[in-house]
Amino acid sequence: MSDPVTGIITPVRLEYTYTPGVAASRFLKRIASKEIVGQKCPRCAKVYVPPRGSCPKCGVPTEEEVTVADSGTVTTFCIVNIPFAGSVPVPYVSAHILLDGSDIPLVGLLQEVAAEDVRMGMRVKAVWVPDEELAPTLLSIKYFTPTGEPDVPIEKIMEYRDA
Repeated sequence: MSDPVTGIITPVRLEYTYTPGVAASRFLKRIASKEIVGQKCPRCAKVYVPPRGSCPKCGVPTEEEVTVADSGTVTTFCIVNIPFAGSVPVPYVSAHILLDGSDIPLVGLLQEVAAEDVRMGMRVKAVWVPDEELAPTLLSIKYFTPTGEPDVPIEKIMEYRDA
């Protein structure tokens, strides 16, 4: 029996063009100003970040923009132990972060914290790129880092499991 395969090196190239709609364009332009906006559903009042232009639950257009905080709560997370080119050193943490004022978690990278210390309910804040590097892309948020605030109780986080 041979040794198990633990990795493979093969060239991969993905080319794509993303054309944001009206809601995403407005969102990305505001990101370039260190401002995070969502859109509020007129029927269920949920705030979606990033905005989609319509509510996926109610099927109605969303037009009201709402500014949300760049801080929030880790609702769930994944510790990544598989490296890939251009990535941060492993292990690293990818987390769903419920930004204050939003009803839908946003995916973000956690840094400045050991992977084993990350937990549901942890309060985090965005770390932005320097002002001269700001652009209309989510890469303007380098990562999220713990705030040191008390954790949000797990019962409160469970309210968002179906969001």
